[in-house]
Amino acid sequence: MLKNKQKKRQDDNYRQKQDPQKPEDLPILRDYQENISHLKEEVGNSSDVKVREFKIGAHKGALVYVDGLANMISVADYILETLMEAEVPDETVDIFQFMLDKTMALGSVETITNWNQVFDTLFSGDTVIFLQGYNKAISGETKGWEKRAISEPSTQLSIRGPKDSFTETLRTNTALIRRRVKSPNLRVDSMKIGTVSQTDIAIMYIKGIANEKIVGEVKERLERINIDSIQGSGYIEQLIEDQSWTTFPTTYHSERPDVVTSHLLEGRVAIVVDGTPFTVTVPALFIQFFQAADDYYSRFDISTGIRMLRILSFLIAVIGPSVYIAATTFHQEMIPTTMAIAIAAQRENVPFPAFVEALIMEVTFEILREAGLRLPRAVGQAVSIVGALVIGQAAVQAGLVSPVMVIVVSITAIANFSTPVFAMAIAARLIRFVLMGLATILGFYGIMLGLMFMTIHLCSLRSFGIPYMMPLAPFNIRNQQDAFVRFPIWAMKNRPMFISKGNMKRSGENQKPGPPKQTESPSQNGEE
Repeated sequence: MLKNKQKKRQDDNYRQKQDPQKPEDLPILRDYQENISHLKEEVGNSSDVKVREFKIGAHKGALVYVDGLANMISVADYILETLMEAEVPDETVDIFQFMLDKTMALGSVETITNWNQVFDTLFSGDTVIFLQGYNKAISGETKGWEKRAISEPSTQLSIRGPKDSFTETLRTNTALIRRRVKSPNLRVDSMKIGTVSQTDIAIMYIKGIANEKIVGEVKERLERINIDSIQGSGYIEQLIEDQSWTTFPTTYHSERPDVVTSHLLEGRVAIVVDGTPFTVTVPALFIQFFQAADDYYSRFDISTGIRMLRILSFLIAVIGPSVYIAATTFHQEMIPTTMAIAIAAQRENVPFPAFVEALIMEVTFEILREAGLRLPRAVGQAVSIVGALVIGQAAVQAGLVSPVMVIVVSITAIANFSTPVFAMAIAARLIRFVLMGLATILGFYGIMLGLMFMTIHLCSLRSFGIPYMMPLAPFNIRNQQDAFVRFPIWAMKNRPMFISKGNMKRSGENQKPGPPKQTESPSQNGEE
């Protein structure tokens, strides 16, 4: 109890240091000019904070907006113009209420009473109106900053799926999901995180399908975040995950609205962060990272075969170089004689052991891949392709590596690219180096030992209380319809029972397609 009180006291001190003058403790003054002076003092006379004084009837006031965040057309046409043309019928009328009812031609108009609301309104792109003699202000919705148009996904491509993707604007992203789920049960709960950035966050879930305990846990973890700034969904992922000391991702992020929508329909919770095109969904499970959007737009047999190929590619990406090291260093008897002679002839002039040889090629390839990502797109692709070809060929001719090692590293890299989610591909890259070291020391025994520890670690992970390896461990036969294999759409009648605790039914009965029932034979339709 004492430790909790000390921690709470430290958190309170941190908030006071970050924001020593809590705006919510300061009410709005009745003199609008004093309000303007206080506002300018708080923002340091910033040039993008614009003030426009006006007069309506015998009353004076001023409106304030932030240039670049507010839509100038909305400010000019729907606030200023209506104020200038408004005729006050009686000087005794409540001018504040009159403006709310008659002069604000905007979609959303609210009354604010403290400076915390004033700053939230201004820096969200809305307009604040102060009136002489009133210790409250009017907030009008005039958001209109520049935003990127909806474009094709750049990281999760699809052949038959939709071609739209999330943008950096929160409301655009929630609208893309709302357009696909036209149900009143889709909930959108908002909050702000970051004592300085005040980043807008939206929590989305479908009431009646999502597990209320998971929804409550998500909200609790988000409310517990105490940080000065949130610049992207990656910040949120690192602050709410169950286990930090793991290379495997325990939250899922996607820039595809159809993927996030499918997760919501399974009972998951989506976290949309303003300023980033990637939406986080939880809980996330291991098998989920091998599922692609095209799996559900193609036939089930084709999707199953491709999914099995992805899992096989993941295993190759993890153990490919380590198997070669173990076989050439400790277990030559397991290699066919002809192949063993060919490999020995190629490695005759190589001065390094297999581990150093593999390490040189793997590190070189990782450098080339990172350079290709950081350079401009037109230059990066040329550098990564030409660099790999030139360096690989030069390394073989110089006798630093053998041609077989170049083939092994190339196949491993290609297999790594087949993983649909980049976060899981990075995990495979890191584990590959650990298994290479174990293979150098213990051979195949080291590889098996490393895979055993990896499996134990995976089975110990949880994502918001859900076992990470579900439905594989613990094994659940009823939820194998969308694991290693994908059943037909008409056969997946229920949602995953380990995620959703509400409405479990996905589809009705008798959804299996078939030929039409023939009531009459062709000969009966013709004339005899």
